[in-house]
Amino acid sequence: MATRVDRRAAAAARHRLLPGGRLAGPMPWIIAIMMFLTVLAAAAALGLGAAVRSMSADLAGRASVQVVEADGQARDLLAARTLRALRGADGVRAADPVDPAKLADQLRPWLGDAASSGDLPVPALIDVMLTPGDADAKLDRLRRLLGGLSPKLRIEPHAVFLLPLAGLLTALGWLAAGIVLLMILATGAVVVLAARGAHDSHRGTIDVLHLMGSTDVQIARLFQRRIGLDALMGGALGFSFAALVILLIGLRLSATGSDVVGAVSLDPRGWLLLAALPIFGVILATLTARWTVLRALGRAL
Repeated sequence: MATRVDRRAAAAARHRLLPGGRLAGPMPWIIAIMMFLTVLAAAAALGLGAAVRSMSADLAGRASVQVVEADGQARDLLAARTLRALRGADGVRAADPVDPAKLADQLRPWLGDAASSGDLPVPALIDVMLTPGDADAKLDRLRRLLGGLSPKLRIEPHAVFLLPLAGLLTALGWLAAGIVLLMILATGAVVVLAARGAHDSHRGTIDVLHLMGSTDVQIARLFQRRIGLDALMGGALGFSFAALVILLIGLRLSATGSDVVGAVSLDPRGWLLLAALPIFGVILATLTARWTVLRALGRAL
């Protein structure tokens, strides 16, 4: 009977927490704020990376052929001949003419009614989609093919026009990743300060525990368990609010109707990575608290 009581007492001692209830101090709220900002920055990095990959995949094999001919009848004949040559060319998966009415609608904000009046010589456009593979080599072959047909044909890959935008999105993605790293370091620093403060405020209790035969590892478990629970509560709270904000922003981005803006999205793997951040935060806080307290106890001796 005494043995059972001793075991229960030992188990209760191992699971004892430092004084203070959960979410009672500032520590959980600070971690919640840090986790909120970390998840948002990580979501931005993942979303921008997905947008760059989607943009590169969509535009790598697409190009536009311009038929630069002032005379309308000659332009239509040359466009028809070019379309037949492109559809029979090696490496071309599809070639479709751009509707002149649609092109005029796109030019109307800049040219006004002159875009559809017929007085302004607007080039005919052919949208070309290449087969998967080396796009640069296929574009070179098409340039030679079009050069043999007429000097009034121009081919422009779509990726050239959006290359600066892709570079901007990539830079923003790396900036967001850097912010995530800084937030992780800041969270570790906050845990170190909290562990040191808790150690100093409970120094009398620590001395009593040492006199009762407790080891430094046993004492450190009390601190790491308390800080681990604070990190768990704060991390869950911060992640919940961040996930809500990400979902609301995603709805707003989808409502814009822009292909470029709509490409900034998170796939299931991205959500799994975001969900792993609170778990990583708890592990980081626990190990940091353990290391800090053990180091402080070692210095005290």
